[in-house]
Amino acid sequence: MSGLIVTLLRVASSLAIASFVTAASTQWSWAEVPEPSGLWTGPMRGQTPTTLTGATVIDLAGLEALMPKDPVLLDVGPADQKPEDFPKDRLWLPTHRSIPGAVWMPGAGAAAFEATKEEAFFRRVNELTQGDSSKPIVTFCRPECWGSWNAGKRLVMKGFTGVYWFPGGISSWQEAHDTVEVKPEKDWQPPPAK
Repeated sequence: MSGLIVTLLRVASSLAIASFVTAASTQWSWAEVPEPSGLWTGPMRGQTPTTLTGATVIDLAGLEALMPKDPVLLDVGPADQKPEDFPKDRLWLPTHRSIPGAVWMPGAGAAAFEATKEEAFFRRVNELTQGDSSKPIVTFCRPECWGSWNAGKRLVMKGFTGVYWFPGGISSWQEAHDTVEVKPEKDWQPPPAK
């Protein structure tokens, strides 16, 4: 009889632990991030939505499938900032690596642009698409980057219909492919930090 009691206690204990783990994982899981109605104005790093209305959200396989269509690859990742304690007698030579063929416009996913900066952004995008608002344009950065979401949203709001958002960004690309060093677009400077 005592063996039966021990077995029942073990089963009850296992069920209690399983219930606690299930409740805890439900309580502590990431909540779905809703899309803002316009551009995101909060911190540029953090959990992003899984959707971007008006655009197609793609993973690495989706980007690989899109590559034969020669999409515009728009990297909006920020430029590295020189650390405040960087030795004054050393040369600061940061590099930015991206998907081969990408156009790097650091900070182009900022929520607020001056009118001239927004004009420069759309002028360059129009050049890259040759005025075809349906040409595939892929916006990306790094994972959990609101900047790439904002860049895609800005394009959708302007009437571009071939917008793709690649939330895995450069990190996802590097899992299967090489990256190359890219320079910022000529005459493009990121918007001033606010």
